[in-house]
Amino acid sequence: MSSVKKIDDFQVENFNKLQDKLRQYWQGKDLFEQDGYDILVVPSFSIDQRVGQKVAGFLHYEERLLFSLIRLRNPKTRLIYVTGQPLSPIIIEYYLQLLPGIPFSHARDRLLLLTTYDNSFKPLTQKILERPRLVEKIRRALRPNKSYMVCFNATHLEQELSLKLDVPLFAASPQLIYWGSKSGSREIFSECLIPHPDGSRLVNNVDDLVLELYKLWQRNPHLNRIVVKLNEGFSGEGNAVLDLDNLKNNVSHLSNESQIKTAILNSLKQLSFQAKDETWENFSSRIPELGAIVEAFIEGKEKRSPSVQGYITPDGEVSVVSTHDQILGGPDGQIYLGCRFPADEAYRHILQDLGLKIGQALAQRGAIERYGVDFLAVRNFSEQGEKWDIQAIEINLRKGGTTHPFMTLKLLTNGSYDQTTGLFYTQNNHPKYYIASDNLQKQQYCGLLPDDLMDIVAKYRLHFDTSNKTGTVFHLMGALSEFGKLGLTCIGNSLEEAEEIYQQVEKVLDFESETVIDNNNETIMPNLPIVWTL
Repeated sequence: MSSVKKIDDFQVENFNKLQDKLRQYWQGKDLFEQDGYDILVVPSFSIDQRVGQKVAGFLHYEERLLFSLIRLRNPKTRLIYVTGQPLSPIIIEYYLQLLPGIPFSHARDRLLLLTTYDNSFKPLTQKILERPRLVEKIRRALRPNKSYMVCFNATHLEQELSLKLDVPLFAASPQLIYWGSKSGSREIFSECLIPHPDGSRLVNNVDDLVLELYKLWQRNPHLNRIVVKLNEGFSGEGNAVLDLDNLKNNVSHLSNESQIKTAILNSLKQLSFQAKDETWENFSSRIPELGAIVEAFIEGKEKRSPSVQGYITPDGEVSVVSTHDQILGGPDGQIYLGCRFPADEAYRHILQDLGLKIGQALAQRGAIERYGVDFLAVRNFSEQGEKWDIQAIEINLRKGGTTHPFMTLKLLTNGSYDQTTGLFYTQNNHPKYYIASDNLQKQQYCGLLPDDLMDIVAKYRLHFDTSNKTGTVFHLMGALSEFGKLGLTCIGNSLEEAEEIYQQVEKVLDFESETVIDNNNETIMPNLPIVWTL
């Protein structure tokens, strides 16, 4: 499913009127911190589901927004959280026990959990819309003029649900979705004079794709690789890399432009796809619907993938809220695995400046709420010393992989981000750091239930310590049993401590998930001889 759909003018007009309520609610004060509001959380990944299916445990990514439950620390906030499948009660208990100073029962009474009981690969919002009685139940539960809706990304589906419920959507309008695409990002980078890789316009067929590959190669004859990107993607799963070294040998004897283009076309079947089990046949079938671009692959001996996260209020004020060094994997380092906060001090402030410019361009177009920008940083050395070359890669006009770990830290500590240092400080002025991942995944973890994880957390004291504000907060627990996959945010007083906490958690999970078979063919669960302490 493409998230781009024609929306009639009447719907747009009504939606814009509804969105005006957000500015009335705002009144110069953070909406989430105000008393007496109902928050509807619809954690729908409204993206091309054929891309999503290639992500292990994708349906459980709805749990990424469970940090929203910590907003119940405000004793006058009510929250509705909708999922495709019921969440394990122990997962909900886990999050509510994190609330500082709020009795569990008080928070639970202000939380309404709803589910569609639908495990199909459709966007969650679509599942909700297909169930009119569920829509009506949500509508009745929300207080008129005291409610708003939040989501992972806003498409025509979220707009339709917003209109049916008569509640504003605290997210960028679906009419702005283009500016969060690969081609839209490149337009904004050019407008803001932000350095970015040489690349192409948006194309919608394979012939034009081959033409743009040819033109990019002609402009940059020394390129070793070119990235082909579907215009809409998720965590790099819509990317593929063309290795030009082999192609150079095949075309070295060719002088005819048509023959070279034919050679390029034939080479596309050997693309290095970042998504597991992807094929050229399937990838190329998505181009007419989603569109695609090509970009020069940035090479470098020391290369990093930092990002900046910004925030736009309903009245258009822009601020930078975090920087990260992303942890990438996959065949060519295109897949998002996790992040470290904050980004390296060498380029932290550069990211803030560039992110602010991009946020202002988005705000001028009417965007609100969260946005993120991904970069590539390559370290170069010269007689003048060390220099990082920063290139912008794409804009995410939505919540992203760095949103939930940062918001978890912010909500648990009630601290704030300091743009002068690029660090996060607690209310007691103590800096905090973290390493987070959605992809702690091992085959031996399969079969562990959320209850088993809680037993392990309690046994080895792996939980987040509210007294010193360090430790681990887990998410994606629903993906553990079937996929052996877990998410976690490890918070420390330094990056080194955060890394150490992460390694300790992994070591304990590795040991606890091992099994031993005795002489009677019976399974014996191991026990560590010591208790790990933080």
